[in-house]
Order: sequence, then C-alpha cells, then structure tokens
Amino acid sequence: MEGVRVGIVGATGMVGRTLLEVLEERRFPVGELRPMATERSAGRRVRFLGRELEVQEALPERFDGLDLVFIAAGDAASRELAPEAVRRGAVVVDKSNAFRMAEDVPLVVPEVNPEALDHHRGIVASPNCSTIQLVVALAPLIREAGVERVWVSTYQAVSGTGQQAVEELELEVRAWQSGGTPERSPSSPYPHPIAFNVLPHCDRLEGDGFTREEMKLLRESRKILGLPGLRLSATAVRVPVFVGHGESVVFQPSRPLAPEEARAILASAPGVRLADALEEGEYPTPLRAAGRDEVWVGRIRSDLALEGALDLWIVADNLRKGAATNAVQIAELLLRSGRP
Repeated sequence: MEGVRVGIVGATGMVGRTLLEVLEERRFPVGELRPMATERSAGRRVRFLGRELEVQEALPERFDGLDLVFIAAGDAASRELAPEAVRRGAVVVDKSNAFRMAEDVPLVVPEVNPEALDHHRGIVASPNCSTIQLVVALAPLIREAGVERVWVSTYQAVSGTGQQAVEELELEVRAWQSGGTPERSPSSPYPHPIAFNVLPHCDRLEGDGFTREEMKLLRESRKILGLPGLRLSATAVRVPVFVGHGESVVFQPSRPLAPEEARAILASAPGVRLADALEEGEYPTPLRAAGRDEVWVGRIRSDLALEGALDLWIVADNLRKGAATNAVQIAELLLRSGRP
C-alpha cells in the first residue's frame, strides 16, 4: 500500500480523535492507519477517510511494519511503548511529558525550532499545549528584540485535562440549570467545582508552591527557544471553558519594543493570527480560536508598571495547535526530510 504506515496510540481519546481529523484535513499521505488504545478502549471503532476502523490494544507487536507512530496516551504508555516502536523501525511523535526534557529527544514547535529535528534518534516530543502557543507568539519578538523576563498567567480549558473533565463541566452546568448548585461529582478530576469557578491549580504541585503545569512552561520554553537562562514565571489557572487556552503575558524585551513594531512583527510571523483592535471588539477568544490552527494574539500594549515591557493576550485551540496539529506538523517536516 502506498503512503506512510501510521499508528496512533490513544486513538479514542480527545487528542487521538483530533489527530484523525487533522490528518484528514491536511491530507497527510496515510497509506495504512492502525488505531490503538489501552486494553480498556480496545474494540471501539474510529472513523478515518470515510471508513470505520477497529481500535486494537497497543501491544509492541502492533508497531511492526509502521513508519510513524503518534502517542497521545499519557506518560506511562509513552515510556513503555515509544522505545518499542522505535526498535521496530518507526519514528515516534510523542505528545506526553515522558521525553520532553530528555537531552537526546528534540522538543519541537515547527514554527520555532524545526532544525531540532535534524538530531532526533527515533523519538520527537511535542510540547505542552500552553507552551506551544506561548513560544509561537514570543519567538518572533525575541528574535527581533531579545528577552529579559516573561510573566505568564494562563486561563486553561477543561479539555486540557481530558474527556472526564469535559463531562464534569457539563454535569455541573446541567445541575445549575436544574436549580441546584454546581457540586463536583465523586469522579471529578478537580478538587473543587469547575462550573462558574476558576481554579489556580493545573496538574500536581512540584515544590516551592508551583504546579507541574507552571514548571512545564518554564522548562519547555527554555529548551525550545534555546534560552537555558530564560527568566519566566507562570501561574496556571483552570477555567470553565471547553476548548481554547488563554494566556496573559508580560514580555520584557532586551531593547525597547513599541506596540506598533510588535504588531508588525507578529502580523507576518508563521502560525500567528493577529487580532488587535479593541475598540472594534477585535481580539482573541477561545470561541474564535476553537477549530483553528493559528495562535491568536491581541491586546498588545505597553506595560504601565515596567518600562519597555509589553502586555499581550494569546489564545489557541489546545486540542489542535496545542496537541494534534503540532504533532502532524512535526510529521510533515519528518516526511519532507525523508524520515519516516
């Protein structure tokens, strides 16, 4: 069969299903597709190019003969299965946190550091969703004006936690509509109700009061941008939105950067959609970004407290550019370079 022989581990999850959509939309040359999942989800069916395919359990032998494997099934599955897929001849694009900070694994955002792919050894990591949109927006500004410090506050959609969190928000909203209170269910992934609420708590605590999500923003941004000393501080917040992460950013460049210059830079930056006319209601929102692959940037203005700094508002669809689309873009670069 002509084309690339592709496997997707986690094909029944939110990112896996979005991967199938993006592969179709971008007309990735799939010659064979093997959807895979955990034993619990094996036997389900997914649609691709008008056909229904049965999802197989993700076992090492399922990777035999594949050229490319996407893994969107969590850290434990990636650690177990990615080396097996590589041993059997495939290149792995991994969406988990398992290999992102490994020295011999490139962490890639195609608009920012495509050259990192030149040194892969079979596994390529795709960054965290909030990191991807941040570096797509900041990289062109840093190239022009350098960087001193970055402060980020995120407003992250529940789909970043997974399908269970989406269902939890739906349940709590329905309870409120029925005249009750949005109390969390026993199976909720959150420690407090999420409907009509915000939780300054994404992922587990790592130490010094920061969560893992906040530290991912720091560590991953440093690696992708090639700035090991980047000074970045983040507060990650979960909000009652289904799809689309927002980020409020204070960016201090190394030289003065006027808002007008920043707009001009971002208007021509790859992967960026500039939406910055506040008086006309022209600014990024999660609903505008949903279903799109661009990183939207707006509310660009000079910071009033820190001379020379800029304030920005950044939004992207966390399931698409923040996950599936970035992974497919990595695969497209691999294909153009002859691997897989």
